[in-house]
Amino acid sequence: MSDEEEDYMSDAFLSKIQDVKPGVSMVRRVKEAMKREEKQKEKNIQNRQKTVKEQERESREAALQNSISNENKGFALLQKMGYKAGQGLGREGAGRVDPIPLNIKTDRGGIGMEEAKKRKAEEELEHYRQKVRAKQQNETKSLEDFRSRVRTEREDRKIEGDLRRSQRACEQLDSQKGIAVPREDWYWPKAETDDEEDDLKEEEEEEEFVELTSFDKLQILTSYLRGIHFYCIWCGTTYNDEEDLCSNCPGDTAADHE
Repeated sequence: MSDEEEDYMSDAFLSKIQDVKPGVSMVRRVKEAMKREEKQKEKNIQNRQKTVKEQERESREAALQNSISNENKGFALLQKMGYKAGQGLGREGAGRVDPIPLNIKTDRGGIGMEEAKKRKAEEELEHYRQKVRAKQQNETKSLEDFRSRVRTEREDRKIEGDLRRSQRACEQLDSQKGIAVPREDWYWPKAETDDEEDDLKEEEEEEEFVELTSFDKLQILTSYLRGIHFYCIWCGTTYNDEEDLCSNCPGDTAADHE
């Protein structure tokens, strides 16, 4: 390497190079451009001529900020009649104190249009509330009907079970006393017979009388068991006599034994 050529690794060569960080100058230029744009926008807003509506609004707000002066003819007449600033209207001063507020109409709807819209919205809201209430009432009624139906089915199953127990107990106790034929056919459980005989028997029974319900049969059969055999199906006990039954048995229904 000759003496005339500079060593690009030397401190003297590196000190001549400008320290430039990538992207820094670009960011600075963008920020400056944004500042200039904001200043230009503010200047345009200040120099922009205001519209008629804006001028009216500003003048109206400025006028409303100031109270009525004595130069106003109406106010002067009020003062002559004894009115004082800040006092309510009326003979006793119980009337309005502040002026009636302005309600500037900005849309193209006719007079009363806002009241009609408000009334329609209230009617729609009330109609919606009625629908919700009706739906809730229907749901409540459906739930109550379902619960009632389930409760009825549960009670019917319980009555059927108590009736079958009573029939088995009646057959056993009658047999112990030598009774070979039940007082009524349904006092004992149904014996296995031919289908044709059952059909004929059922037709004859229907002609003679109306079929009793399971609840009626249970009441009649429990009365028979208590009166003849001194037996209570819910206690599961055969008592010595009627006095022993009345003294120790809670009652003649399932509810009395709960």
